Amino acid sequence: MARILVAEDNAAVREFVERGLIHFGHEVVAVADGGAAVGELGRATFDLLITDIVMPVMDGIALALKASADFPEMPVLMMTGYAHERQRAYNLSELIADVLDKPFTLEALGEAVNRTLTARSDQAGH
Repeated sequence: MARILVAEDNAAVREFVERGLIHFGHEVVAVADGGAAVGELGRATFDLLITDIVMPVMDGIALALKASADFPEMPVLMMTGYAHERQRAYNLSELIADVLDKPFTLEALGEAVNRTLTARSDQAGH
């Protein structure tokens, strides 16, 4: 079980991701924008950040940069519905574990989270 922070401005997607992660046995804190996510990162420790790229207040790219600078051991998994935003994420491949294209299935979410957390565990073990 991991403690996961989810930043997603679309309420339906945020709820889908939150419920899915809880279903997989994770503890989840879900917020509506990058600014709120930064606040949560200052209050608690997380094993994974899942963020949308396009959000108000602070977008996912800025959030990933801030989170990676402050918490370099915490992996970042991004979500996007925009092909051109996916390229922006790939330009940060050293900071971002993976990018999920919206819409995605619960199975795809679970696989991406498991891959990311397993890679993190493997790196911590070396």
